[in-house]
Amino acid sequence: MNVLVSIAILGLLIFFHESGHFLAATAQGIKVSGFSIGFGPAIIKKQYRDVVYSIRSLPLGGFVSFPDDEDDNNYAKDDPNLLSNRPVPQRLLVISAGVLANLLIAWLVLFSQASLIGLPGQAEPGVLVMAVQKEEAAEIAGLKPGDTIVSVDNIKLGSGQEAIQLLVQKIQDSAGKIIQLETFNDSKKNLIQITPTDFKGNGRVGAQLQINIENKLTKAKSISEVLNHANKQFIDLFNRTIEGYKGLITNFNATSKQISGPVKIIELGAQLSNQGASGLLFFASLVSINLAILNSLPLPLLDGGQFTLTIIEWIRGKPISRNIKLIFMQSGFFLLMGLSLLLIIRDTTQLSWFQK
Repeated sequence: MNVLVSIAILGLLIFFHESGHFLAATAQGIKVSGFSIGFGPAIIKKQYRDVVYSIRSLPLGGFVSFPDDEDDNNYAKDDPNLLSNRPVPQRLLVISAGVLANLLIAWLVLFSQASLIGLPGQAEPGVLVMAVQKEEAAEIAGLKPGDTIVSVDNIKLGSGQEAIQLLVQKIQDSAGKIIQLETFNDSKKNLIQITPTDFKGNGRVGAQLQINIENKLTKAKSISEVLNHANKQFIDLFNRTIEGYKGLITNFNATSKQISGPVKIIELGAQLSNQGASGLLFFASLVSINLAILNSLPLPLLDGGQFTLTIIEWIRGKPISRNIKLIFMQSGFFLLMGLSLLLIIRDTTQLSWFQK
């Protein structure tokens, strides 16, 4: 059931993303020919007025199509309501509307979580382990998701962000050296010896860490408290996601192991759903922000790639040839589909049920 809920949330976020493009176009009177969730052959297809709505076989995204891209459309090439004939600012708004929709949804989810469910409790002592990477130092040493690290080399970590900074600094300074962690899981104490691997002079263990916050939720005292919490959490998630993508450029060898495909994302959602509605809402906001930032990248088939092409046309003062656009889009399609397939295979083989 948790897996189905995670799939439903992911599907809804893709739907909201594509709805952003759709509404931005139709609100400006721009002609739209299709609205699809997924890629590949259509499983369900329904035409309403001039738009074909469909759900397709590969649930790896979605797209809104325009008559401009179809050879057999019934519109004149100079029709002012075709996307390609609209001023560049209007086209850029349509292209970026999906990203803006995902960011708005993420903030609204965090606002709803704070106002309807409550604010998270105070930070408790220790650092919570959210996930460990396969065959990295953390997994080899026996560190598990759900463990709470309370001390390193008999030094108490304290609580909050300061605890994470102290632990991370100790790990980075201990490349190739054995350090001892005191952990708790279900009130059971464990002493774990771990040797951070050396990566360019810094130690790393391959674990995702988070502030250890008590499960108790408290009701907000005012709307300003709700707004402050939603804004702070949104900015924190946004910045951490940006840092993750920056790491792919500046530290690819280490960061690439943290890339997750659809299977791993759904598994994460299923795990967070064990925390109830609060965990599911956090999952929804996290994935929505990731979808926004991912689609902003200037890569073929992504919104960022389309945005970049439109800016280039604006600067050149004339459109890019259709053949070049087609090559750009097709190369992006095969690249993204190939990467998605590899991630699905890797993530599936790492699932606990698959390894049994």
